[in-house]
Amino acid sequence: MRQKLVEKKYLKTFILITSLFALWGFANDITNPMVAAFQTVMELSATKASMVQFAFYGGYATMAVPAALFIRKYSYKSGIVLGLSLYATGAFLFIPAAAYQEFTFFCLSLYILTFGLAFLETTANPFILSLGSKETSTRRLNLAQSFNPMGSIIGMSVASFIVLPQLISDRRNAAGEIIFPSLSDAEKAGIRLHDLAIIRDPYVAIGLVVVALLVIIILTKMPQTNIQGEKISNAQTLKNLVSNKIYREGVITQMFYVAAQIMVWTFIIQYADNIGINKATAQMYNIAAMAMFITGRFISTFLMKYVNSSLLLACFAIGAGCASLGAILIEGIVGLYCLVCISIFMSLMFPTIYGIALENVDSKDTTLGAAFLVMAIVGGALMPPLQGMIIDRKEIAGMAAVNVSFVLPLICFVIVMIYGLRTYFFRKKLAAG
Repeated sequence: MRQKLVEKKYLKTFILITSLFALWGFANDITNPMVAAFQTVMELSATKASMVQFAFYGGYATMAVPAALFIRKYSYKSGIVLGLSLYATGAFLFIPAAAYQEFTFFCLSLYILTFGLAFLETTANPFILSLGSKETSTRRLNLAQSFNPMGSIIGMSVASFIVLPQLISDRRNAAGEIIFPSLSDAEKAGIRLHDLAIIRDPYVAIGLVVVALLVIIILTKMPQTNIQGEKISNAQTLKNLVSNKIYREGVITQMFYVAAQIMVWTFIIQYADNIGINKATAQMYNIAAMAMFITGRFISTFLMKYVNSSLLLACFAIGAGCASLGAILIEGIVGLYCLVCISIFMSLMFPTIYGIALENVDSKDTTLGAAFLVMAIVGGALMPPLQGMIIDRKEIAGMAAVNVSFVLPLICFVIVMIYGLRTYFFRKKLAAG
């Protein structure tokens, strides 16, 4: 008898928790184009502007394990409530950040916001896995994660249609050159005040949405599917996780995958800018990439009914690698199309790596195990600045540096492919006895 993906008794909770996935999708993908926006309005190098991503994903690395320890002591619901509270606090800190016009203040606001996201991801992912049978857990997480890119689409759309078109600092002359650097200090100050207020407003708006959802969560009774009342040794859990080969390699692979995802989506704008496309138009390519990502997520969830998840992961990683090669080697609009197409292959990677890594982890170890997988999001903090350093060189070996910089995501996809193949053959060996 085929197990139900979501049992009726868990359906209400599943829907409510799944809505959280859209929240961090919004935050992730309104923030990616802000790297290019800050680069212009604050007159920063690509390397320094990418510190936005360092602050954003660094928050995950800082708070994931404390979040897991908090959840183990209390409950999934407590973790969600605290996560939403931190999310709203970070969002509202954009108000003083814009007033003071300090890039460091914006980074601090994002850092605190992602404390909340770390709590939400550390809670929501294992909570979804626990809402039903273990046999359907990876598919269930893929379904829930399918709503993450819907939040991403909203974030990208807000950036594309509301934020970027209103940025005066990005206006160009007839030759396609940005005018802002040539203006006087007084003119720049006025434009900077206007543009930072435009960047601020969407974060304040999402903060209000988060507060509303926080109230709903507080008033809703949720099932206690995590271990309650049982004394769990953190040291023993850590030992169990480290000795689990599939889990251990999954954490490393997740770090490289998230790095690839953030690099691909963050630097689409710089790639397009290099061929003369302005930021607002370039963001449309990001939206197209996210549409492909959503499509790929639903297709891959369906395919998992018939194809081994590890094998599917390896095949999608090969597709992403081929598209990355196109973005590196083909200059102009065709290279940009290749860069956009990477997203359809990335679609299944995060939840599939997550599900495979936790598949054979004991239920009492799942919460802390989930924390390290969320902590692996630190890859999104470490590698974008490195890509920014490559882009700042303008040209490498006769090629546009922005094209060459996508060698970094290519390397990441090779690592994902290796993990997919290794776990496929390892699971096959276990099944054979």
